[in-house]
Amino acid sequence: MADFPLLRWWRERDKPGWRNFGVAMAILLLAFLLALYSVAMSESSRPIFAWSSAILALLLSAWVAITIVPRMARRTSLRWLLYQVDYRPTREGGIYLVAIFIIALAAVNTGNNLLFLILSCLIAGILVSGIVSYAVLMGLELNIELPEHVFAEQPILATVEVRNEKSITPSFSLRVVGLQSEEGAEILSQPVYFPYIPHENSARQKVELLFPRRGVYRQDAFGIRTKFPFGFLEKTRRVESELELVVYPRVEPTDEFFEILPLLSGEMESLHRGRGHDLYTIRDYLPTDSARFVDWKSSAKTGGLKIREFAREDERRLVLALDPFLGRTASDSEEQTQIARFECAVSLAACITWHFYDTGAVMQFRLPGMTTPMTTADEIVYDVLRELAFIQPQRENPDSAFMHSLSEETECFKIILTAQPRGTIPTSMWSSSYFIFLDSL
Repeated sequence: MADFPLLRWWRERDKPGWRNFGVAMAILLLAFLLALYSVAMSESSRPIFAWSSAILALLLSAWVAITIVPRMARRTSLRWLLYQVDYRPTREGGIYLVAIFIIALAAVNTGNNLLFLILSCLIAGILVSGIVSYAVLMGLELNIELPEHVFAEQPILATVEVRNEKSITPSFSLRVVGLQSEEGAEILSQPVYFPYIPHENSARQKVELLFPRRGVYRQDAFGIRTKFPFGFLEKTRRVESELELVVYPRVEPTDEFFEILPLLSGEMESLHRGRGHDLYTIRDYLPTDSARFVDWKSSAKTGGLKIREFAREDERRLVLALDPFLGRTASDSEEQTQIARFECAVSLAACITWHFYDTGAVMQFRLPGMTTPMTTADEIVYDVLRELAFIQPQRENPDSAFMHSLSEETECFKIILTAQPRGTIPTSMWSSSYFIFLDSL
């Protein structure tokens, strides 16, 4: 059986609502006819018929208002009454208003009916523009999709989706913009354009976003903006939002990272090779092997160079610690320098974490009052990056218990980023730790 458009449209409609509407219109039409009959009877000097028909018409109207109207109101969405729409005149609209003002003066001074007709058409154009654009902005739902993990200074692709929930009319020429938040950190910094969205359909656009710094970005509200149909006014419908985005520190290796990594690898190798690990195997010498691990006894017996290999289960167990204490400064310029060095240290800590995540290291991350479990880096990498996204420098006295707890760790290699003077570091920590001082960054 053919599916006619009219039948498909009727199946998708709210049938009880349309039924109530039809009953209400029929009863109100009957009440209108009774009112006309009452007027006719009154002119014919038949007061009884006039009064009775008038009272019956009022009763029918009251019955519709009491019984049918509430049922229809409950089935109607009144969200459009709460929409906040802001209007801003455009340059074209300003020129149009000047033209209306000039024609209005000419019409008043001359009394020419043609000028009054032109003036009424121009004013009607503004009214039509406001009504049409308001209808275009109504019934729209906005959705922003962002990646789960976002890093500073690295572009990402976000998806902006606008759904038109209106059952009949489409929407034209829309732009989605981010409205200024109280904290001044916008998520959507550039408008996204949608030329056409059909009724009961949606449109999606990809947009590239770039966040210049780590931290939390919040968008209190978005705006759906249009100049349709004539461009006289720019209308913006405000859409409240609770969108929040945590941006991790930059993880792209810097010059400091490439300078520190060879030293860091050498310190770890020196520490672990000198800790007396259990012998794993003896194998033939390779050109890439270090002469320090040649087993001379085995080499003398076999007549060829042999290398000792040790168990490596603890070789890449490490503790990464960031000391956020910066101390007091005497001038604003020194404070800005310290903050810049602190941000460099946070980014460097993120790079080191990501490096050991790539190498599959077993690590632990420490901050004053926060410690992750000692586990593989892939299990804690995003927890560490999230902490680094929120961390702020401290100006109060350093937490001595933090350094003391690190000095008690003798089984793991420690990488410590700190701004404390070298003379304040406990002597016992130098043999099992690699220090990165902020004043060297």
